[in-house]
Amino acid sequence: MIEIRPLLKLDPDDIEKVITEHATQECYRVSYSDSDEHTSIELQLVPLSEPHIARYSHFDDETMQRYNGVLKEGYSFEAYEGEALAGFIIAEIQQWNDSLWVWEFHVAGPQRGKGIGKRLMETVAEKARTAGLRIIVCETQNTNASAIRVYRKLGFRVEGIDISYYTNHDYPERDVAVFMKRRL
Repeated sequence: MIEIRPLLKLDPDDIEKVITEHATQECYRVSYSDSDEHTSIELQLVPLSEPHIARYSHFDDETMQRYNGVLKEGYSFEAYEGEALAGFIIAEIQQWNDSLWVWEFHVAGPQRGKGIGKRLMETVAEKARTAGLRIIVCETQNTNASAIRVYRKLGFRVEGIDISYYTNHDYPERDVAVFMKRRL
């Protein structure tokens, strides 16, 4: 049985159990052009000749401290299957535009496909809707085609691409940020 509860404090050991690397055989190729008359950004799903493997390593002390502060807002939740942490979502309100930004959304590999991510996202969406927020925003990478698929299944759509979100050299050879939104 899956139990969803408020996420009150991050435990680094639990995070390591849930957040794993992901590998994909496809990605979204980003095409970009810009002139005075026309600007175009396009995503096209393409197969990769070798798997792309991404590892998460951004949970340093500063990030942990910031996220533990975000948890106090009450829009972050964790899912347990029995006694084991199966997934979590960390989200923060942006008051200026009545949005809820999801900073982290993870389900442990063995628990994927059981509806845990859907239950976490629906819990967040209901709380955001009740608070009068208008939209949920998620960010992923063009190289994470599976995340883009999952977000689409959860009611999100691509509404923005940022070709220099991570570094000044993201486009065309590195990860490019893909912003997906779900209206409430």
